[in-house]
Parts: sequence; C-alpha cells; structure tokens
Amino acid sequence: MRDAVKTPLEMFYRWEAEAADQVFLRQPANLAWTEYTWAEVADRARRLAAYIIEQGFEPGSRIAVFAKNCADWVVVDFAIMLAGHVSVPLYPGQDAGSSKYILDHSESQLIFLGSFDIAETASEILPAGMTRVGIHGCSIEVDESLADILAHYEPFSGSPVPDPQSLFTILYTSGTTGNPKGVMHVHATPGNVLPRFQGAWGIGSHDERERFMSYLPLSHAAERCIVEMNALYCNGVISFSESLEFFAEELRSVAPTFFFSVPRLWVKFKTAVDAKIPPEVQAAFTDEQRQGVRKQLGLDQAKVILTGSAPCPKDVQNWFLDLGVMLREGYSMTENFCDGTFWSESSRPPAGCVGKPLPGVEIKLTADEEVCFRSSGLMTGYYKSPDKTDDVLIDGWYHSGDTGKLDENGNLWITGRMSEVFKTTKGKFISPIKLEDKFGAVLELGQVCVCGHGLDQPVMLATRSELAVDLDDAALAAKLIEALDQINVTMPPYERIAAIIITPEEWTIMNGLLTPTMKLKRKSLIAKYSDVINAKITERVSFV
Repeated sequence: MRDAVKTPLEMFYRWEAEAADQVFLRQPANLAWTEYTWAEVADRARRLAAYIIEQGFEPGSRIAVFAKNCADWVVVDFAIMLAGHVSVPLYPGQDAGSSKYILDHSESQLIFLGSFDIAETASEILPAGMTRVGIHGCSIEVDESLADILAHYEPFSGSPVPDPQSLFTILYTSGTTGNPKGVMHVHATPGNVLPRFQGAWGIGSHDERERFMSYLPLSHAAERCIVEMNALYCNGVISFSESLEFFAEELRSVAPTFFFSVPRLWVKFKTAVDAKIPPEVQAAFTDEQRQGVRKQLGLDQAKVILTGSAPCPKDVQNWFLDLGVMLREGYSMTENFCDGTFWSESSRPPAGCVGKPLPGVEIKLTADEEVCFRSSGLMTGYYKSPDKTDDVLIDGWYHSGDTGKLDENGNLWITGRMSEVFKTTKGKFISPIKLEDKFGAVLELGQVCVCGHGLDQPVMLATRSELAVDLDDAALAAKLIEALDQINVTMPPYERIAAIIITPEEWTIMNGLLTPTMKLKRKSLIAKYSDVINAKITERVSFV
C-alpha cells in the first residue's frame, strides 16, 4: 500500500527536524560558496513567512517571484507556502508585455524581486501600489529588503499542513503564441509525481546525498519539479549558478549527481569540445580520454542526465552517448508537472526516443496521433480560463498538441507539433521538427527553423554555428550546398529543402525569437524574415 502523499511543506518540516545541520542550498559569488543548512533555510523562511502573514492578505492570495535562480528564491517559495498563499513565478527573461499580463491576470498582491532581465523597465510593468521586496541580486528600488525582514521579524512558529487539493502554484506557460496561460497545480502534485520519478531513477537511494545544479529558470515546471522539488523530496543539495561567465567552473566544482538541461546547452557543450578537438581525433579517444572530457564538462559524477523541453538533435545525443554520458530524453509539460515519459532503462537509449511513461502515468494516441496523458500530476486547469481548460482536458485526459508514435516495445517517439505542421502549394503536409533533426549533424549550422506554408518546397532559416563564425560567406555556402545535397537525397521529393537562408543574428530570448525556456518562437521568426524568404527562395544558400 502506498504511503500517504506528502506535500512540499511536510517535507520541509521533516528535514527541518531531521537534517537541521545538513547543507541544503549553496549560493556562489566569484566561485566562493555560501552554504545554508536546513536550520538556516527554515529560519529564513519562517521569518519571511511572519512578514507575509503580517500583510493581512486573504488566504490563497497570489504572490509573485521575479528573479533569477538563487537560494533566496527557494526560501521565498517556502515562506509563501508557510503563509498560506500561492506562488506565481515569472521568468527572469520574460518580456515586459508578458510580465505585466501575468501580474495583472494573477492579481498578485506582493512581488519578490531579484536579478532579472528587464530591471530597467520594471516601473512600467509593476502594478501601482504593489509592495516590492528585494532579494538576492535586486538592483531596483524596493519597499523592503529580505535582509531587513530577516533582521526585524521573529520566525513564524506554526507548522500548517495545507489541504493537498488546495492551490500550490500557478505556472504561466512561456508562450510561443498569444498570452501565457496560468497552469494551476495543487499541493498534492509534487507528492504524487516525485516518488515515482525518484523510484524510476533510484534518486536518493545512494549512500551520498544527491547534488543538483540549478540554473534553468525555476519558473519553469521542469526546473521546479526535477531540481527544486526533487532535492526537497530526497534531501539533496542544490547549488546555484552566479552567471554564464562562471557556469563551466561552477559545474565542475559541484560535479552534480543529477543534471538536467535543454538541447540548446547540450549543443553548446558539444560545439565547445568540437572547437578544441577535431571530430576525427575524438573518434579515436580511449576510455581514459573520454573520462577526461566528462570531467572537464563536470558530468563525471552524474548518475542521471536528462534532456527535455524541446527535441534534442539526434547527432548531439549520440555524441554524448559515445562519450559515455548517458544522456536520456524525457517528454512532459507544464500541465503535468513533468509526470511524463523518460528513457529509464539502463541500456543505451535510441536517440530521439522519449521512453515509457513513469509508473502511474497513462498515455494514449488519438486517431490523428495526438499524445494524451492521464495521471495524478495533471493540472487542475488554466487559471481563470475554463474554456481553454476544456479544450485540453477531456474525460480526464490532457491533450498535448504533440504528435507521436509508439514502437513495438511501448516506447514513445515525438513526431511533431500539430500546430506547426504546414502545407506547401503542392498539397503536401510538412512536419518541420522531422526535417530540422536531419540537419542537426551539420556542424556549420547553429539554430534551424524549417518553414514553407504557401511555398512549393520547404525552406530553412538558420544561424551560423560557433565553428562557422570565421568562415567567409562563399566557403560556408559551399559547405552547406554539399550538406544540402547529401541530406535532400535521403528524403521524399516534397520534403527536400529548397533553400537555406542564414540570418545575421542568433535567435535569443531578448530579441523575441526564443521563449524563456529556449523554445523557438516559429511564428515570430517567420514573420520577421517573411520578405527575405520570398526574395531568397531561388538561391540554394543565401545570407541576410
């Protein structure tokens, strides 16, 4: 019989009592670490909870957190729960329009501000009269600072246990199109998801405590679930990253036992190694040399290494697998709090396969191959959006909008996104993800986006990889034409890429071409270069 579901606060109380002297959070500054034990984290969270309670908000009020990952972020999360309220995290790279929408839509009563990317325009998006509290990294004017609150408030002494079905957090989707949707999760959600997730991987079953590195936004369900909550439910240690400048050294210093990242970073890891060591030299590596590269990456101690949030290029995943890094791909979403599918077998995963559902998770494919989920990790709905909720939650099943197939072993493969499929003038339907994956092995290409609605043939927008930055246009064009010929011949005529258009800038969060979780904003990218696409379609390789 399964033990009763434990809410995050119940786990907080457990470690506060049983592991008071053990380090839970580690905050870096110039590669020096400040460590916080469970006793210190609990003391800070309880003092902050006393401050929040004093504000007199109605129970279940929404409280926003707008900050990059740091130890204070987790302290704030616990304090909000202790005070009986609902956390509303914003992405540190969230644009001003989306940020204002989330704060207004959620009717947040209070906001915690740390380091974030639009600090210079914060006054434009923060609702008038909203109290601002500054935490680690805050550089704008605030009403209160966490340091002052900790100095002036006595710790809240209560230990309330929330109703498991009461609202825990509202996670706003990163929004590839339209306004973000507020995904509602209850206090029972982490307690439902984490035990089966940890059981599948053996997390917390080792003699040493698990080490986690937190650097992807905690406002994203993946980082919130499989880093913050994962560490909470196994009494692991979370180390944060100060900045990209120090990230590589921090990662080597931490040597995490569990590491999760998105495809964009895995590509950057591979590109950095390729720039220093030619692929033909890598092919002759000994086991000792491969171990040396793993150690330089900071992954030599990692037992569980995951990629997710977007499809990982197969050549990139295979490169890591050949290196001895067991990079497994998972598939889930904000709406099911990472309660999805993962390759959890000990054998080498086939690149591109996202494995089987976790125990207690059901999946099915509809007649048009849409992937659907059912589990106790599902959201209760979209905040203030019953119609949108009804569109995706049907008879207890969440309809993902992604298409997939199941192989003979019951493993899931994602084949595309229903909303991204386009039709050429020849009447052929094209799934861009399938074609983009084929070009993942082209070393000279960085980011790629296949498009072609209303065109005779699909075309591809792309950026230069770091390896191609110093190549002149003619040399790069020659290499890409050769790659185009080699790849096109393997595809049906209607899928062959007619043209590659190299854009002058990298696609980033700041220029509005990636979501805060580094997913491609296809519609924005295609709209930006629509005139160029029409003008350059007759050139096999061209440059903007």
